[in-house]
Amino acid sequence: MEIPEREALPGNRRVQTAVIGAGMAGILTAYFLKKEGVDVVVVEAGRIAGGQTKNTTAKITSQHGLIYHKMMQKAGREKAQNYAMAAEDAVKIYERIIKEEKVECHFKKLPSYLYTLYKSRIGDLEKEAATARELGMKARFVEGRELTELPFEAAGAVCFENQGQFSPLEFIKALSGPLEIYENTKVLSVKGHVVLTDKGEITAENIVFACHYPFPVIPGFYFLRQHQERSYVIALEGYKELDGMYYCADGEGISLRSAGNILLLGGGSRRTGKPGNGMQNCIMAGYSYLQEAAGKYYPALRETARWSAQDCMPHDEIPFIGRFSVYRPYWYVATGFKKWGMTASMVSALIISSRICGKDSPYEKIFSPQRLLFQMGVKNLLADIGESIIGLGRGLFSKKERKCPHMGCRLEWNSEEERWECPCHGSGFDRDGKLLDGPARRDMKK
Repeated sequence: MEIPEREALPGNRRVQTAVIGAGMAGILTAYFLKKEGVDVVVVEAGRIAGGQTKNTTAKITSQHGLIYHKMMQKAGREKAQNYAMAAEDAVKIYERIIKEEKVECHFKKLPSYLYTLYKSRIGDLEKEAATARELGMKARFVEGRELTELPFEAAGAVCFENQGQFSPLEFIKALSGPLEIYENTKVLSVKGHVVLTDKGEITAENIVFACHYPFPVIPGFYFLRQHQERSYVIALEGYKELDGMYYCADGEGISLRSAGNILLLGGGSRRTGKPGNGMQNCIMAGYSYLQEAAGKYYPALRETARWSAQDCMPHDEIPFIGRFSVYRPYWYVATGFKKWGMTASMVSALIISSRICGKDSPYEKIFSPQRLLFQMGVKNLLADIGESIIGLGRGLFSKKERKCPHMGCRLEWNSEEERWECPCHGSGFDRDGKLLDGPARRDMKK
């Protein structure tokens, strides 16, 4: 499915709001702002939806792993309630827009299951289900014997009702049509109210960083507050359509959803630039992991496609959405979506567009980038800071090694995907050093 091409920025421009990034978060933000009469421009370094959005498994869910019980215990009922309400509303608003705009995007409502393979974890799932119900969500614990669509025996699951799946590219194609978007326009830097690109300058009252990973180092310090992980998907042809979506709570399991007769098998996540799945001396072979699972559970199916995605993982498991920094009140950021990018994109667009239009959002407080929830993720925060220090040290004292142009961390080679990766902050480069993933803004020097 092809989205019509757009021209590059023709020259300098002055607008009310500039949005950096034409993925789901950027397009939705511009869509809501335009409906409010705001003069908004979107700039994209490549193609519309050409980054993480095109690589998503496109599940729109309020089921985000084992998070609600933990959040209730460590952040309090109010914050947990706001997070749950935001996620639930995101599903409903996608459905509303699809109906209002008459978008053909294969949207389907169905339950989402968070399953475990281990009986020892049943108690965790039962607590999660009970907490979700207490927060007003339609959730229940399901015995393993009821999970008949799984190709293996599971111990149990939490079932969230009325979730959704769709085709994000078809959705964005419909919404992006009336928007002013400039493709192949790379943002080089942002200074105050000016977005400097390789095609000209955009001066804006408000600037939205919807580019997956915010590239300014200061202010915000997002490079210390999150890391990036890679995850993998293979598409298998010739399977019956599933009646639910499945995600494993155990870390090493597989996720499943279907698109017609295509089964999407996901898993094999690892920190970008680091080994995984027990492999010590090389980057984890994510596709091989999924191929092994496919051969074991679906030997009769044929692989038709494969792709990988990259997710920003915030230290406290909550996205950073809202004002970029107290020192830049006219900058806004949407990052740290973890593995729930479609839901978080909608939440981001709602919060940021409301703020720009001078309105309050009922769920902005829990997502505020200025929040202090150390009890939710102090260990992760310290681990991310430690990885940055190690990577920077290796880069500083390794003159012959390849270094990331973002902050100078030593790069690691991913042999399966044939790309260089930064273990500090997740930037990626192809074999020849061409930039693939930020926060770096330029190609790698050889």
